[in-house]
Amino acid sequence: MLYKRQHEITVEYEELVIRNAFKVDLLVEDKVVVELKSTDKIHPIHQAQIITYLKLSKIDIGLLINFNVPLIKDGIKRFHV
Repeated sequence: MLYKRQHEITVEYEELVIRNAFKVDLLVEDKVVVELKSTDKIHPIHQAQIITYLKLSKIDIGLLINFNVPLIKDGIKRFHV
């Protein structure tokens, strides 16, 4: 399985190109954006962040993983745009 840590994404809009506009925590197989958190709960700003990353990178699937939970399955949220 191929993955990239702290992968920098370039954003293009019309004739404007912004190199290294943002970094995703993990990019898996160039198909899944993974954002990692360790917080008391997932806040709307965290959800907005991953949705923005998905839209700007033109990647369809994302995972937001919060490690600050008793069961890891309760800290995983899937996004699809």
